[in-house]
Amino acid sequence: MIVLKIGGARGIVPSALAEDVALHVHRGQQLVLCHGGSAETTELAHALGHPPKFLTSASGHQSRYTDRETLEIFMMAVAGKINKTVVEALQTAGVNAVGLSGLDGRLVEASRKKAIKAIVDGKTKVIRDDWSGKIERVNTSLLNLLVDQGYTPVISPVVSGRQGEALNVDADRVAAAIAVSMRAERLVLLSNVSGLLQDVNEPESLIRSIPRHALYEYMQYARGRMKKKMLAAEEALAGGMREVIISDARSASPLSAALERKGTVIG
Repeated sequence: MIVLKIGGARGIVPSALAEDVALHVHRGQQLVLCHGGSAETTELAHALGHPPKFLTSASGHQSRYTDRETLEIFMMAVAGKINKTVVEALQTAGVNAVGLSGLDGRLVEASRKKAIKAIVDGKTKVIRDDWSGKIERVNTSLLNLLVDQGYTPVISPVVSGRQGEALNVDADRVAAAIAVSMRAERLVLLSNVSGLLQDVNEPESLIRSIPRHALYEYMQYARGRMKKKMLAAEEALAGGMREVIISDARSASPLSAALERKGTVIG
């Protein structure tokens, strides 16, 4: 079992990835795919006249401020267009994919955050109307039912709150939680960069290997969305994963390249 997360940034082509995924599925590899949708959500939010806002925590992690209108836009983008575009690409490549959100069948359950502390204009501000959550449980029985019957689940990061309400949760952390719950062999995080770079302006500064005991030391090199990937890797390893690979989704055969350890291997 491999859990594969596809980034939501521009420059990632689902059709190229789908052909590579199909190669592994046809060889008998079980896969669960997760995907993000940050770029599409931001573009749609602007088009609908509700520009996105981002919050920065005291630790430097940035997240999308999700009021109810933003949540609905987020669902349109990730559970709608992106999810079905990925499913379409996989079906065209011969993979019998099933598109789901974490909300469907309570596939991923989370507790809604009562308040979020963010740094605004240099001051700590408490945000109380955010529709985001902290993952608590993965419905592995539903995933196993699908995988055992030969389907490839494709999961968007809209999850279920305790009362059944939709919540926004970071896709990298959804993938990490699913990988741990499914006892996957590997978690592969594909993005629009080659891996963790010592210098974000120098592609040749790729860090190729990080021992799990030294993960915290390498957090200093993570910038932007890479911080969430490193956090997801930390959670996956703490949950018993053998290794996490952060690799480039833009290569000709991105999954194969990652499994050949091209990228940043953590473990």
